[in-house]
Amino acid sequence: FNSNMVKGDRATWKANYFVRIGKLLEEFPRIFIVGADNVRSKQMQEIRVSLRGIAEILMGKNTMMCKAIKAHIGNNPQLEKLLPHIKGNVGLVFSKEDPTLVRDKILENKVAAPARAGAIAPCDVFVEAQNTGMGPEKTSFFQALNISTKIAKGSIEIVSRIHLVKEGDKVGASEATLLQMLNVKPFAYGLQIENIYDNGSVYSPEVLDITDDQLLAKFRAGVANVASASLEIGYCTQASIPHSIINGFKKVLAVAVETDVTFPAAEAAGAAAAANALGSARYALIPSAAGNVMSVSTATARTFLKPLIML
Repeated sequence: FNSNMVKGDRATWKANYFVRIGKLLEEFPRIFIVGADNVRSKQMQEIRVSLRGIAEILMGKNTMMCKAIKAHIGNNPQLEKLLPHIKGNVGLVFSKEDPTLVRDKILENKVAAPARAGAIAPCDVFVEAQNTGMGPEKTSFFQALNISTKIAKGSIEIVSRIHLVKEGDKVGASEATLLQMLNVKPFAYGLQIENIYDNGSVYSPEVLDITDDQLLAKFRAGVANVASASLEIGYCTQASIPHSIINGFKKVLAVAVETDVTFPAAEAAGAAAAANALGSARYALIPSAAGNVMSVSTATARTFLKPLIML
């Protein structure tokens, strides 16, 4: 037995590890920090195969990963944001592809697993009403778990659906035994995405569930709030100016309709309303200081103001 050979091999392995992670940090702009609890070597190999051509997986001791990242902070200071998230049983998945695609590929590789005593439940576990096929001698076992049963055709039958284990709770020995007796594998384990580093930004995987339509809806709601506040306090902003112009135009047009004062836009609006060319443009009576003055709709105002302002 040559201890020097072992030390030399390990030193070589470490050097190669640092070289590899260095190349990955330089080549890939996107890094998924994934938890690997309860993921066995065979399943990890299957995940590597499924990600081939899409992403590269790197596992290792946290101290080694942090040391390698710190060594490259000089070239890319943004990598320092990764360090607080390298904790627990984690690995790094490097990719250039769309993050949603990589996320889906990672999460689709799950393996069903039994509930083991002492494990933290990653999801709620229910036991459906069913005939267990067990003999009456097991009745006391179900009674200890407060599960209502009856004897049907010589075997124990669970009479109603039971919430056996809550998400986040520790699985007890009795619960684990019952699930094994029923041949139920309630959990599915695989790599869990904890955080995503993307060109200097670190965000949670939930961000990938946000759609473009949701972003646009939030933006429109924000613009509407700014416009409303600006109109209320009489302070002009880019969001409120179109509304201010439209409101002013409506008032001027209403005055033109009630008086002999006219201008081209008012004549065109009157002719259009009379011919019912604009189905949605309707006149409504509104009160003013001078009495009842007719006002046109916003749709009519927009039609004639489009050449003047960007709406």
